[in-house]
Amino acid sequence: MIQAASKTHSAVQMVRTALERAHHYQDTHHIFTFINDEAALAKAAAIDQRIQRGETVGPLAGVPYALKDNFLSPEGETTASAHILEGFTSPVTATAVQKLEDAGAIMIGRTNLDAFAHGSSTENSYFGPTKNSRDPERVAGGSSGGSAVAVALGIVPFATGTDTGGSIRQPASFNGVYGLKPTYGTISRYGVVAMASSTDCIGFFAQSPEDLDLLMRVTAGQDPYDLTTLPDYYQTAPAETAPRRIGVIKDFDNEAVDPEIRAALQHKLDLLRQQGHQIIELSMPSLKYALAAYYIIVPAEVASNLSRHDGVRYGFRSTKSQHLAELYQNTRDEGFMPENKRRIMIGNFVLSSGYYDAYYLKAAKARTLIIQEYEKAFKQCDFILTPVSPNPAFKLGEKVNDPVAMYLEDVMSVPLNLAGVPGLAIPAGETKSGLALGLQLVGPRRSDAALLQFAKTLEESH
Repeated sequence: MIQAASKTHSAVQMVRTALERAHHYQDTHHIFTFINDEAALAKAAAIDQRIQRGETVGPLAGVPYALKDNFLSPEGETTASAHILEGFTSPVTATAVQKLEDAGAIMIGRTNLDAFAHGSSTENSYFGPTKNSRDPERVAGGSSGGSAVAVALGIVPFATGTDTGGSIRQPASFNGVYGLKPTYGTISRYGVVAMASSTDCIGFFAQSPEDLDLLMRVTAGQDPYDLTTLPDYYQTAPAETAPRRIGVIKDFDNEAVDPEIRAALQHKLDLLRQQGHQIIELSMPSLKYALAAYYIIVPAEVASNLSRHDGVRYGFRSTKSQHLAELYQNTRDEGFMPENKRRIMIGNFVLSSGYYDAYYLKAAKARTLIIQEYEKAFKQCDFILTPVSPNPAFKLGEKVNDPVAMYLEDVMSVPLNLAGVPGLAIPAGETKSGLALGLQLVGPRRSDAALLQFAKTLEESH
């Protein structure tokens, strides 16, 4: 549980412990791209002094946290784990970071990710992969792998993440922690390196639903710098004791899902039935188009968002160029990872003349069908329970050279981003070999608080 500093609970001691753990695990798990030793301890000392003077401090006063390295802030370089942003120090602070800092939280380090958040394993980082908290020979998940491992190993009580197609929920599932992707627009995206603007969501990793609820209350709300943000509707939901209707998507019940994940889902459904909740089988046939639609729509937005990185204004610049066109070409060739280039090429292709109608427009129509299907489903049930991913954490190097196999890891997570609905990864035991298993609770738009409240009841009855 998150515990703020007090007269008997020193911020300096909390931050020093977190920093010691960060350095201890860095060599074995490669979690951070930057560790914020000096500034973090100075901030902690200032908070302790304020507390001793009797001043009011925020609800996160002195709480150390890890920041995914695609959130802008002046502390350390914001690289998004990409060579092309190496050396970039931000002149601005992301809205979510500013709200956390205003509440007293202290950033102790920037966490590793797939470069520009393109990936499902954190193997696409320019700085090398982060390793799974349970088994260093396996992936941490992605793209927010560093943040998930930082929480799972107890380095920090919470960490930030971004979720464009499962990048919070999947690594949370692989490492046995809670991971929340809120309703689209709940938390401002201002100051976060963009991947796909219509599906990017800001969220968190933590050890409990209560901690996630606190973080949401601190960071949710409208932002004049992000016109997609929703009005400040978020507030803690009242305890709900009435039986709930829980949907299960029969289209996801197939042999492609690992048997131990299917068993974990069945075990959780049995517990829900014992508690008096109603289990409703849902048919959502449009979800079979979600992965294809996602990998058309998202690369199109990626290609647009990454066009700003050219080596002229900031970040890495190639030294091999003789003229401007060559500068652009060489900088982007040397600065982007293979997965970044793959998504840029796909995105430009599906948006090009003669192919827009054949690919992008059809994907947009499929997205509308998926949105409508979720709306229909939530007329029959309150929440949906599904696996996060068809497999537990896989071995490092197993899928990194097979893009299709890697994309298939997202088949159960991307529909939520296309529909803009909230999803919460919850721990669901472990495999026989000790790997973490996770499931995801899905709710209708703006049901984030109720989703966390229901997860809390599940945790208490486990």
